Amino acid sequence: MSNSMIAVLIGAAVVIFLLAAYASYLLFQLRHQQQSQRSIALKQQQKRAEKDLKVVSSVLIICKAIQEKQCDLSEGCWRLSVLLESMEESLESPTQRFPAIFNLYNKISHMPILEERKKLSKKEKLALDLERMGYEESLESDIYADIERLIPDASNRQQALRDLTQSK
Repeated sequence: MSNSMIAVLIGAAVVIFLLAAYASYLLFQLRHQQQSQRSIALKQQQKRAEKDLKVVSSVLIICKAIQEKQCDLSEGCWRLSVLLESMEESLESPTQRFPAIFNLYNKISHMPILEERKKLSKKEKLALDLERMGYEESLESDIYADIERLIPDASNRQQALRDLTQSK
């Protein structure tokens, strides 16, 4: 073999070595990036689970308050509908699963609350209260049936979320 052929082979070997080293470096970076992305996704999932755990705990408290008549149906349904819709990892549409709760919420959500309600005259407040009570009365049995379904669902979800947040 001639010296020039040896030089070409050595040069080719050096180039192949450098390309292999660069490929190894890129592979290392890719693995590091994938690991970092998995870690970020896991942290985000953990945060969502912690948030949902708080939401589910609140849902259970409100359900029990409604059952024990410590909270009127309108206020309870309003709060429940907002909480159920805010859950990140909902398996099934809460509006379909608990239609009476959302039906009452949809019927009363236009009614003013807090400062806006204080601005109303007594006659306007009375008219709104009568309207609200009529909705409550017509939906009462369906709402209590929804609550009866919601409590075990929320309890199971709460346990699953506790397991998820404690396992990480």
